[in-house]
Amino acid sequence: MQLNIGLIWIGALLVLGGVLFTAAKALGRGRLSGARSARQGYAGDTLEPKGENARFPLRAIWPGLVLLALGALLLLAGAMAWTPET
Repeated sequence: MQLNIGLIWIGALLVLGGVLFTAAKALGRGRLSGARSARQGYAGDTLEPKGENARFPLRAIWPGLVLLALGALLLLAGAMAWTPET
């Protein structure tokens, strides 16, 4: 039973780490607002280049996605092996 709880905790921490890693990458890219005006050729009051793409490339966030997937697998494994005490 202790192993199941350990799997669930490790899985939860990995999921949280994946979310935080992906969010940090998104926030580290700079300003997220004003993407619509940059596409229209009007830069507004930002210093962003006109060709800046608002999408997130997978090669930049793949470690976060791997952490999320591993955490989800560990959560599922811990939940499937869970046997409630009767």
